[in-house]
Formats: sequence, C-alpha cells, structure tokens
Amino acid sequence: MNIKGKSFFRIFSSVFRVKREERLLAAVMLVLLLALNALVVCKYYDIFTPLNKYYWHLFIGKFHISGFDPITYSVVSNWTAGYNVFRHPLLAFYMYIPYLINQGLMWLTGINCAVFVVAAIQTFSAFYSAIFIYRIFREVIGVSRTDATLLTFFFFGFGYVMLSTMAPDHFIISMMLLLFALYVSGKLIKSRKKLTIWQSVVYFFITAGTSLNNGLKIYLSELFVNGWRILRPKFLFLAILLPAALTWGAARMSYRYIVWPRDMAAKEARAKLKTEKQRKQQQQQAQKAHDDSIRIASFTIVQRDSLSRDSVVRDSVARAKAAANKAKKKRVSKGAPISHTQFLDWTDITTSRQESIVENLLGESIQIHQDHLLDDVLRSRPIIVNYRYAFNYVVEGIIVLLFVLGIWAGRRSRFMWLVMSYFALDMVLHVVLGFGINEVYIMSAHWIYAIPIATAYLLKAAKPRRAALALKGVLAVLAVFLWIWNVSLIVQYLYF
Repeated sequence: MNIKGKSFFRIFSSVFRVKREERLLAAVMLVLLLALNALVVCKYYDIFTPLNKYYWHLFIGKFHISGFDPITYSVVSNWTAGYNVFRHPLLAFYMYIPYLINQGLMWLTGINCAVFVVAAIQTFSAFYSAIFIYRIFREVIGVSRTDATLLTFFFFGFGYVMLSTMAPDHFIISMMLLLFALYVSGKLIKSRKKLTIWQSVVYFFITAGTSLNNGLKIYLSELFVNGWRILRPKFLFLAILLPAALTWGAARMSYRYIVWPRDMAAKEARAKLKTEKQRKQQQQQAQKAHDDSIRIASFTIVQRDSLSRDSVVRDSVARAKAAANKAKKKRVSKGAPISHTQFLDWTDITTSRQESIVENLLGESIQIHQDHLLDDVLRSRPIIVNYRYAFNYVVEGIIVLLFVLGIWAGRRSRFMWLVMSYFALDMVLHVVLGFGINEVYIMSAHWIYAIPIATAYLLKAAKPRRAALALKGVLAVLAVFLWIWNVSLIVQYLYF
C-alpha cells in the first residue's frame, strides 16, 4: 500500500478491482445484495418516489425497519446536515454528490429517486465489505479459498449484517471502511511495513467523518502497525491530533452555521404555530362558553338537575379512567443515563447487561427474533425479547463457542489482537457505558466481523483433517440456517 511510484488512480484501481479468484464470490454476492435491496425499494417505492416538499417528516414517519433511521433518504432528497453532527461529523457532506445525482434524476424522471440512489450506495458498500473481509481471510489470515468463501457467506447470514446492507442508514458504510482499514493494517503487519502519515489522515477522515467513535479504531490500527512510533512529535501532531481537531472543528462549524440556525427557525415556527393554535382554542372555548350559557339559561329546573347528575357521572368515569391509565406501568424504552449532559445522556446504567448480551448483542444481531419482529424499541419493541425456541439459543451458543475458540487459536497473531481491540472498544461503549444498549444490535456492523475473523483462525488451526472437515460442516450448516431464518423473517416483515 505504498504510494511511491504510483498514481492515485492506480492505487484506487488496485483496491477496488475484483481479482480473478474473487469473481465467482463477487457475482453471487452482488446478486444477493441486489435482491435484498430490491425488497426495500419495492416496499417503499409508491410512498417515497412522489415529489414532496417535506421529505424529512415523510421518511421518518413512514419508514420502519427495526431502529434504522432513513436520514440518508432525506439528505439525498433535500440536502442539509440531517445527521447528528457530533456523531457523524462529515457524513452529510459525503452525501452531497449523491444528492446532486438525485436532483438530476428528479429532473429527468419527475420522481424522487432517493430510494434508488441510496440502494446503490448500500449495495456498493456491502459488496466491497464482502470483498475486503474475503481478502482478510485469504491474504491476511491465510485460509483456503473454500474456507474464505464459506466464512464470507456465514458472516453475511448474520441478521443485522444483512439488514445493514438494506436499510438506508450509515452502518454498512462504516463496516466497509472498518474492514478496509483492517485489511490494509493486516497487510502492513504481515509485510512489516508502516502506515504513512497521509494514509492515517485519510483513513481517519473517512472513518471518523462517517461515525466519530470509529475514528478511534484508526488510532488502534496505527498503534498495532507502527508501534509506539506514533508518539513521535511529527506523527502525533500530523496524523493524530490535527485530523481529530479538524474533524471536531467541522462538527462544531456544521452545528453553528447549519444545524443551530435551522433548529432555531424550526423552534420559532413551532412556537408561532402553538401560539396561533392556543389563540384559536381560546376563541373556540369562549364561544362555546357563551353558547352553553345561553342553552343552560333556557333549561327548566328539572332539566338542569338531570344535566347536573349526568355531568357528575361523566366526570367520575373520566377521573376513574385517568387514574387507571396513570397507574399503568409506562413502557420502558431506555434505561437511566450516567448524566443528562450531551454525550453521557446516550449512556445507560440500569438495563440488564446479561439479558441484553444474550438476547440482543449476540442474539438479535445474528438471529432475528420472531416476536416483535423488527419493531423499533423507541416505538413498541421491549428492550428484551426472548426466542420462542430453544434451538435458537443452541445456535447462539455454538457461534459464541467458535468465537472464543477462535480467539484462543489466534492469540499469537498481532492482527487478531488488533481486531479484538476494535471489538473491545465497542464493548466498552455498549456494554460498560451502555451507549445504545437498548438497541445494541443496530450497531453490530461496527464490531460483529470479529466473530468470523476469529473463526478463520480456528479453521486454520484445525487438525487433524477430520476435525477441520467437521468444523467446516458446522459452519456450512450455520450459514445455510442463518440465511434461511433471517431472509424469511425479513420478507415476512416487509410483505406479510
């Protein structure tokens, strides 16, 4: 990955060119990914293609697949810094060219083509995620072509890897970038070369710009590839401190000049609308009071007494209903945060870690639950949902066992520990601090590649031949089961 003597075009071509041995895998994956994205496009075509003035409310109100946000649809339809700029500092700017493409398609076709533009982005990102993880298996870990192919299909059978390829959120983009960073880092570790300053800066900007916390993983790559040389003044300033400061500065400027004025204008508009609504309500109440006073004055004494009794009964019933509703336990969608300050407000210290790990982190992420199928925890899904069948827990247990044994098999590999450092960072955020733990499966694309990578080390170490064949058989059965289980539930949710 050295740039000496190479043009940018040659570097780009070498990274994204599909190699001969990858072509069959690439063709099959492309067909599968196009089919998965077609499911979402067909589902929402009639709703999202008509031209509209208020795209944000349309997409947020009508799109429902688990907790994925359709913000990209809105940004590509009517560009603004629609993402949270402190979590995704540059993502909206990365979407500006797709927005321009969509504007051209709108002009040509007379419909909003955001669903097609975003599907193309999703398919591209998922396709190269498959290519990069296959190359990690083959070129970094060194398993056979058959094993690498099997592991790739096993990985894409995971429920929320599959959903990330379809849902118009940022997660599949993040996964592609992280797998690319791991692939480059692994090749450099293997060849005993170092990350250059320009490589570190580029990787940080594209990764942290998409999702800020994932920029920390580039620092981990720098540490594992370059060692403590990263603390040398030149590298520390140019490759670590300066990119971080520029990215954070871009987030602050985006908030100050785009987000804050927009939010203030929206707040003023809502306040004006509320004031107008209150004025109309007061006028209606005054008119109603006037009409009631005239009507009551015309009643006889008996009629007034009868009306009074009816009013008492109605008031009693209303108070009883209100008390009963208040007594009902409010549905919990999020635990208590460490603090209500900006970043700590996203944490959670009360949600059960044990249940969340079993049912969500290592459960829903891999095998979608049948009950509350792809519901949003912020709408109707409980934080914890149990599987109906014991075999789902057996499958989960086997996959976790393969993961643990794979970590042990790869314990002497520096690359394995780099992957595990990525994994550990997410576990600290999600499990320890509770960041997004109520829907931790949504973010599985950021870390779940650690499972098949560890399993690749187990495959490589498996001896004798019978043990290796048995392990491959287990992986094949798991891959087929996951594809059938998850695809059938996704289709059921979207169309039945």
